[in-house]
Amino acid sequence: MSDAVDRLTPLGLMLLALLREDDMHAYEMIRLLRDRKADRLVALTHGTIYHTVARLGRQGLIVETGTDRAGNRPERTTYALTDAGAAALVAWIRRELPAIDRPERFRVALTEAHNLDRADVLALLAERRAALAASLEAHRTARARAIEHGSYPQFLIEVHRETALLAADVAWLDEAVEDIRHPETVWGVADLPATDRYLAQREAARS
Repeated sequence: MSDAVDRLTPLGLMLLALLREDDMHAYEMIRLLRDRKADRLVALTHGTIYHTVARLGRQGLIVETGTDRAGNRPERTTYALTDAGAAALVAWIRRELPAIDRPERFRVALTEAHNLDRADVLALLAERRAALAASLEAHRTARARAIEHGSYPQFLIEVHRETALLAADVAWLDEAVEDIRHPETVWGVADLPATDRYLAQREAARS
């Protein structure tokens, strides 16, 4: 399983998350990712998506469930998530949520964090906060010592910026954790009824 998780790209992770919702063909995945503005997080082209789908299939993370052809449209193959794919999805998110040295992957993990139980997410984000707080303190201390030993602040401006970003990240994380922890905050998707908007989005993506 570790090998499968190591080879899983952010785009591959998002495709697995889509198939956790339902079986889909690749064209529907493309449409849904674009409708949901996933291009903010990963590069979306037909080529990369079809290539990633094929790779996930070779790795046993997804499986073909059938093909269909409607009207003049090309034949489309439908895929389903395997047990190995579901396990890789969870393992990848669990690995990336607390890590502070891979910000692009964290954004994807955060986007798909609802695939984990609330308690797991809170624990992983607590790990992340501890790491961020330690890095923040290290940056503050290093800058203060450098200035104390005669360095001009102008030569430490990037360190100052990184300190400010870390402080903002810690503040945001505290707010996010409180929101997730609140009993009235809906979490997870397994028991959510399909909304009209969701059903319309799925129908449009299939066409």
